[in-house]
Amino acid sequence: MSQIKVACVQMRSGTDVARNIADASALIRQAAGQGAGLVATPEMTTLLDRKPGAVWEKSTTEDADPGLKAFRALAKDLGISLLIGSIAVRAGQNKCANRSFLIGPDGKVIASYDKIHMFDVQLNAGNVYRESDSFAAGDRTVIAQLPAGPLGLTVCYDVRFPDLYRQLAVGGAKIIAVPAAFTRITGEAHWHILLRSRAIETGCFIIAPAQGGKHEDGRETFGHSLIIDPWGEILAEAGTEPGLITATLDLARVDEVRGKIPSLQHARKLNPSAPPR
Repeated sequence: MSQIKVACVQMRSGTDVARNIADASALIRQAAGQGAGLVATPEMTTLLDRKPGAVWEKSTTEDADPGLKAFRALAKDLGISLLIGSIAVRAGQNKCANRSFLIGPDGKVIASYDKIHMFDVQLNAGNVYRESDSFAAGDRTVIAQLPAGPLGLTVCYDVRFPDLYRQLAVGGAKIIAVPAAFTRITGEAHWHILLRSRAIETGCFIIAPAQGGKHEDGRETFGHSLIIDPWGEILAEAGTEPGLITATLDLARVDEVRGKIPSLQHARKLNPSAPPR
């Protein structure tokens, strides 16, 4: 089976974990009802709260996390593969991991991935982000096996590091997930360009479920969840409101595109530049 119908759930997560779980669950059920075999939710599905210390205060260990328990039961009930874009789970030393979970139709966790690249930026005086204050960075790539084919896992800011995506593609990934909570400022400037570029460079399908709109904690995210084919064509796109988009992916398209432009095979190791004379 090389075809799979996927759904990207777009959310506007707030500061109440239980409400976010309920909102996500309703949209996941809706996606499954439309025939999606793989449903993906955005980064920080169960909590967006910029208050200092809130992430640690409202998080738990992976084993005790109420969201993960609920989503595992839901995936089993619906008989779907479910990618929870990320949940903050305690990782020690008063920091959390920004962790994605891929759950199988049996309710078991197939794979997990900790976001590697921390979003530490100052966009302007009112938009300062220090993700590393609350989160510990991951240090490994992850490719998980779905019945339709291999899925590479990334999160949000990772999309600005193309070497990661090439490594996933060379490792066999045919779909790459990019769950995100992109800011409105960076999203307007870069979201579409970055995601289409990663699809084109790797010859992979890209699925990017996003947060969108004005959140309880004051942040504003871009939305525009996307599903993109290996040629860079946008197959489905959301607006800024919560909801979902779907598309059927034929993974034979990956081999077709890579056959036309085999750039993954053409990469060369370059010598360092010689010092100027």
